[in-house]
Amino acid sequence: MFKIGFIKLGNVASSLVADLALDEIAERTDIETKTLGFGAKMTTKEAERSAELNEWDPQMVVIVGANAAAPGPIAARELYKDVVSTVVVSDGPAKKDAREALEAEGFGYIILPFDSLIGAKREFLDPAEMALFNANCLKVLSVCGAVRLVQEELDCAMTSITAGDSDLPHILASPEICTERMDFQNPYARAKAMAALHLAQITGGINAQACFRLKELEHIALAAATGHEVMRAAAMLADEAREMEKGLDTVSRKPHARSGALLKKTGLLDKTAQV
Repeated sequence: MFKIGFIKLGNVASSLVADLALDEIAERTDIETKTLGFGAKMTTKEAERSAELNEWDPQMVVIVGANAAAPGPIAARELYKDVVSTVVVSDGPAKKDAREALEAEGFGYIILPFDSLIGAKREFLDPAEMALFNANCLKVLSVCGAVRLVQEELDCAMTSITAGDSDLPHILASPEICTERMDFQNPYARAKAMAALHLAQITGGINAQACFRLKELEHIALAAATGHEVMRAAAMLADEAREMEKGLDTVSRKPHARSGALLKKTGLLDKTAQV
């Protein structure tokens, strides 16, 4: 039985499903998961509290959340450095030198630049708006392949660790990489999915203006609203891409078998087969 632990510091859309995607119908018999979540907080205080996961003795730890270069995520990683195989799933850091530093320290990473910063300003954001943004972002990540990328790479890492190799992912995701994982049959559907990911990535820059640079209420509120509208447009494009594939009965599905093996099917009424 492979034991994989998840530490959720802060929140990005992929935080909502990173652990669930490994056992989507709760029937796998080859893994156990344990998740420590700290809500929206991601300070060094939460990082220190995450040390309790060590007591469970996991074989791999996944630290998922916003801004992996922030003090909280850095402190959490240090707890598991040289102790257990650790993978970072985050919206950053996207710069090459920061990613190389992660790899040099022995960490795996999956960077999703389109799992974008929310418009987290009191002048705009309330719980309903927060939930809507995450719902739209998660639709983009799910339809366009980012969720599958995370799921497949974590599955591969677990297989590698079981075999004694500890081969961890080092991936800066792109629209091309993610949409390739979804096996789109209609090139127009894939183009829409890629467009959705590009829009989602743009959203982060717009919301960063609202969160960190703008000072006047009107400018903050308008910028945050703009970012959220762009994410909504991205979700609509993703939905269109999915509907095009459904119309051709070519939606790619890759469920897990009880053993953890990856299965596949395309037609809705097809039987599943092993990948």
